Amino acid sequence: MNSLILLRLLCAHVLSDFVFQPDRLCNGKKRIGYAKFKYLFIHSLIYAGVSYLFVAEWENFIIPSILFVSHFMVDFIKSSYAKAGIVSFLADQMVHIIVILIVWLFFYCNADLTLIGLYFNDVGFWCLCISYLLMLKPASVVVSLFINRWAPDYAASQGLPNAGKWIGYFERVLILTFIITDNIEGVGFLLAAKSIFRFGELNKAKEIKITEYVLIGTLVSFSIAFISGVVVESLVG
Repeated sequence: MNSLILLRLLCAHVLSDFVFQPDRLCNGKKRIGYAKFKYLFIHSLIYAGVSYLFVAEWENFIIPSILFVSHFMVDFIKSSYAKAGIVSFLADQMVHIIVILIVWLFFYCNADLTLIGLYFNDVGFWCLCISYLLMLKPASVVVSLFINRWAPDYAASQGLPNAGKWIGYFERVLILTFIITDNIEGVGFLLAAKSIFRFGELNKAKEIKITEYVLIGTLVSFSIAFISGVVVESLVG
């Protein structure tokens, strides 16, 4: 079974649904009425276009057309009827991935890649690309949605703007790198270093809520990066 096209489609999905979808576009899809259709169309067009470029089968317009229509419909249903939260987010991502799997199974599972104009044909390369991309905005969204229910009212007003997001990016990228380079002791060092830096501001009894909030976020972030690293290492070796 040929997995190269599947990995390229998954990489295109992560890029299109997260990296190439700014907050303005994401919020525009939540508008009421016909205004949302413009944002849904733009996002779905970007999604189909990136997938077309990554598949690199230049005369085949069926794949981007299927992905455009399916992505538009799924995002329309989610933005119109689903309640914002971790469950709807994961369900949305699962449906998109199922569509990609169906497309791959139907068109490319046993395809002869010599007939397709591919570039960067190494499976390990695409596994690493997907894993590092997941450590950025996708993981950040999952962590944020998961811990949002426990967020203290004053949590957002403390610290530098977006500092927590960038700290999460760096720590997950480092953890992933430590694991795939067989330097797993670095994960313990990183966790200890973060605990020491946060101890001074979180050791007061009156800060128990923010302490637990930060701890939950840290553990979720570390868990995502650690599990991703173990999976990638087993796949890439």
